[in-house]
Amino acid sequence: MLVEDLQNYHHQFLSIKSEAQHLLGDLTDLQFNWQPSSDRWSIAQCIAHLLVTGRNSLSHINQAMTEARSQGVFSPGPFRYGVIEKWFVRQMGPRASMKFKAPQVYRPSADQLPAEIVTSFYDLQEEFLRCLEAANGIDLSRTKVNNPVSRWFRLSLGQELAFNVAHERRHLWQAGLVKKMPGFPHEINSDK
Repeated sequence: MLVEDLQNYHHQFLSIKSEAQHLLGDLTDLQFNWQPSSDRWSIAQCIAHLLVTGRNSLSHINQAMTEARSQGVFSPGPFRYGVIEKWFVRQMGPRASMKFKAPQVYRPSADQLPAEIVTSFYDLQEEFLRCLEAANGIDLSRTKVNNPVSRWFRLSLGQELAFNVAHERRHLWQAGLVKKMPGFPHEINSDK
């Protein structure tokens, strides 16, 4: 049985996968790659960005969990997280007031096929679910995860997972807004 925090994240990642299936399920290639303007991301770019950041985060999470296990950093919870960590995670949510410019290392590439991106995104959700299983028993507040963009800022394992949930929700919301923008190609194209 997963500890309470991990149960919550498990539910959230399942929900994200379901939302993504609803959002991405019937898009044509044209709709998937359509950009509202040159400085706004397409749905494809939003999802590709989540792939880059998610894989990078999972790499750092797995490294932190390996270190925590080797050092015996275990706890069944409950877990307490710092005020700054919780604030940072809240700022990553869909309707947060702060906007962030994606660091160069996290900018999406445009050289993948839509079907490939979507399949990879669903696979990423499964990787996060497996990660939650592996994190069970580790002290989620004392285990720190390195950040590739800023060496001075590290989140606890629990908040790194919460950050990924919030970040995915933010960009799925952003991708959903693309479908509502003027000029979005609503015509159904049988060539997917």
